[in-house]
Amino acid sequence: MSENNRAPWIAAIGGGIVGAVLTAGGLILAGPSLLGERMVRGALVSQPEIIVEAGEALRDKQYAEALRPMRASLERPFFSSWKGAEKPEVTLTYFYDYACGYCRTSNPDIERLLKEDRGLRVVYREFPILGPDSVAAARVSLAASKAGKFIQYHDTLYAAGRPGPDTIALAAKSAGVPAQPVEDAAQEAELRANMTLASQLGATGTPLFVVGDRVINAAVGYEALKEAVEAARHRS
Repeated sequence: MSENNRAPWIAAIGGGIVGAVLTAGGLILAGPSLLGERMVRGALVSQPEIIVEAGEALRDKQYAEALRPMRASLERPFFSSWKGAEKPEVTLTYFYDYACGYCRTSNPDIERLLKEDRGLRVVYREFPILGPDSVAAARVSLAASKAGKFIQYHDTLYAAGRPGPDTIALAAKSAGVPAQPVEDAAQEAELRANMTLASQLGATGTPLFVVGDRVINAAVGYEALKEAVEAARHRS
C-alpha cells in the first residue's frame, strides 16, 4: 500500500482510537449517574424481588424503632396464655379473636411451628373485635389463663367451633372455670392493654403477628411465619 493510500487508514484508525478514548472518558465521568443508573435499572429489571426485599428491610427498620419501647409488654404473657419454650430463643406474639375465620386457618400453622421449633414461644393476646361472643370467649379465656388452664380452654374451643354459649361452656368445663364471664380487674386491664398495643401497631383486624422486627397483619400461612421466625432468630 502506498504512503498516500495508507494515510487515510492511519487517520481513521487514529480517529477511532481517540473517539474510543473520549467515549470511555465520558462514560467514566458519567459513571455514578449514567452507568450507575443503568446498572441499577438492569438489576431491578432482571431481579424485581430486590424491590420487595428492600421494602421489607425498610419496613422492619421502621418497626424496630416502634417496637423497642413496647417489646417487653408484647412478649410478657398474661398468666398461662402462651405455648412453647419456657426459655425462648424467639417469641411470636399473636393477637387473635376466637370468632375470626382467618385466625382459625392460622391455628394449624402456629401449632406446626411450635411442634417443629423447640426454641419458639407463642404469646397469645386476646383481641376480641367481632362482637359479643368474641368478648365472652376472650374473658373466659383470660379466666382460664389465670387458673393456669389456658391451653385446655384454647384447644377445646378451637376444636368445638365458633364461639357461642354452648362451645364456650364446653371449653370452660375442660378448663375447670365458670362458663359465664365474671368481672375481673386484671382481665379488663389486659383487654384494654391489648387494644392499645394493637392500635399502636396499626392493626386493622386479626390475626396480627409480631416476631422480631416484623409486624404481620394477615393470615400469611406457615412458610411466611416460619421465615419471619428464622429472621428474628438470626437478628438476636
